[in-house]
Amino acid sequence: MQATVKTFDEPTRSGSVYLDDGTELPFGTAAFDAGPLRLLRSGQRVNIVLTGDRITFITLSTFPIP
Repeated sequence: MQATVKTFDEPTRSGSVYLDDGTELPFGTAAFDAGPLRLLRSGQRVNIVLTGDRITFITLSTFPIP
C-alpha cells in the first residue's frame, strides 16, 4: 500500500503518513527500523505494510516490500 509522509521525527525514528484517502496513520520506531531507510522527509511517497491497523514496515516506493 502506498502513502505520503506527513511527519518524521529523526531522533525517535517515528512519524505519520497520509493514506491516499486522507487517513492519517502513525508509525513507530519498529516499523521504520524494519526497513532499509535512514531518513524520511515530508511529502515523500512510501510503501507501507499494515498488520491490522498498525504500520509494521515502511520504505520508499522504489524499494521492495518483504
